[in-house]
Amino acid sequence: MDPLMVGLIALGITILLLAIRVPIAAALGISASVGVFIIFSWRPGAEFMPEYAWRPTLSLIANGPYDFLKSYSLATVPLFVLMGHLAYEAGFTTDVYRAARLWLAKLPGGVAMASVVGCGGFSAITGSSVACAAAMGRIAIPEMLKFGYSKPLATGSVAIGGTLGSLIPPSILFILYGVFAEQSIARLFMAAIVPGILSLLAYLLVIFLWAKLKPSAAPRPEETISARDRWQSLGNCWSIVALFVVVIGGIYAGFFTPSEAAGVGAISALVLGLLLGRLDFKRIVSALRESVFQSSMIFAIAVAGKIYVSFIALTGLSGAIGDWIAASEVSMVAVLLLIVLFYLVLGMFLDPIGIILLTLPLTIPIVSGYDLSLIWFGVLVIKLLEIGLVTPPIGLNVFVIKSILGDKVRLESIFAGISLFLIAEVVVLGLIAGIPAISLWLPGILM
Repeated sequence: MDPLMVGLIALGITILLLAIRVPIAAALGISASVGVFIIFSWRPGAEFMPEYAWRPTLSLIANGPYDFLKSYSLATVPLFVLMGHLAYEAGFTTDVYRAARLWLAKLPGGVAMASVVGCGGFSAITGSSVACAAAMGRIAIPEMLKFGYSKPLATGSVAIGGTLGSLIPPSILFILYGVFAEQSIARLFMAAIVPGILSLLAYLLVIFLWAKLKPSAAPRPEETISARDRWQSLGNCWSIVALFVVVIGGIYAGFFTPSEAAGVGAISALVLGLLLGRLDFKRIVSALRESVFQSSMIFAIAVAGKIYVSFIALTGLSGAIGDWIAASEVSMVAVLLLIVLFYLVLGMFLDPIGIILLTLPLTIPIVSGYDLSLIWFGVLVIKLLEIGLVTPPIGLNVFVIKSILGDKVRLESIFAGISLFLIAEVVVLGLIAGIPAISLWLPGILM
């Protein structure tokens, strides 16, 4: 049987399995393993002989993931996850939100702005959008509703702010992209800083305009905030700033590799939490438990993704797509538009990690064929996945917010709150895609 046909069928089956919510690791691993077995059993021009397929199939399934898991770069994943959970248990996230709320309270939509800034601060130490949305959802949304904020604005601002966890370093998605695309994780982190700040500012602008045009959606709190309270709250943020400077500053100054920085960051979060009296045995165990659970899930998906990458290489599917594009003489702009549309559609239905592992074997060769920067493309992909986290019908951050609030808010209200932010997302996406220097300027200067 033609390997290319096997690849196309397996790709369709994989997308179907993911669409019906089969776990990502199972969908990728099963479809790839069966596909590899069929290719080795049914070689072109020969009869179906499964007895000759067991050894090479098992060898590929065993050796590929083993070599992949030995990758030093993957050690960053559980360590950054642990750093984020320790910081959350120590209350560093709340410090950022409280400071932002006190400083921005008098602005139109100030409490909603504070929630987005809090998301940005938490993103700088957690690397997970879902964790960011969950943490800020518990802290910020009840307070906004207490002050009389409209439910679409209160929930939408936190759901969109949570997506910054995918873009602002250290991001788990950037680590996985760097490993699978064989790109520098440090450069990817640096390339994401300006787009991350640009996204945050765009969200703040949307909130400001929303509150100005419809003041009833964001009443200003009737409270007296002294200058002392403001400066004291700002001083309480030193711990999270210190973590970010140690980790990201250490990477860019050349003191640490990303893997070493992750380890230093996790230890620093633990030490700071203990010194400040914010971490006890129960909280440390909770952080460790959540980190093990999240890291195990990510590694299971990554192993399945590695098998899938090997399968796609065996089918020659990515090469065939590249040859078709070259033969059809499609312009680079048209190809990029198709890739953007491809990711946007997948983002509406699938998990971001699954999309990365499913698509990179196909899109990386295409982008490389046009001599485009894979660092810039990585930022573009993560931005597209970020948009997918809040787009219907399956927006993970939206459902996280819904699970936190329960019957207090309808799902339609959260999606309604997201709609205006999506306009800003499209603008920022266009800037990132049309002006690669936004992503490449900082790495070019500092590295």
